[in-house]
Amino acid sequence: MKKDIHPEYKRTPSSCACGSILEVGSTKENIKTEICAKCHPFFTGKQKLVDTAGRVDRFRKKYAGFDMLAESKK
Repeated sequence: MKKDIHPEYKRTPSSCACGSILEVGSTKENIKTEICAKCHPFFTGKQKLVDTAGRVDRFRKKYAGFDMLAESKK
């Protein structure tokens, strides 16, 4: 391996939007995440809708009349 070409690997805090802070190893400093194991629906068993920039609303608005159109063609 060549020397002095690899980034420095260090311990750094990883903070979640829910307020949880974990100490992880990384080449980056101060990692921020939106979902962690403490608030992810798979681990908590609670349904949590993660809407990034209104994507869910745009999808619902786009396909709002889709069911009515499909039934009227029958």
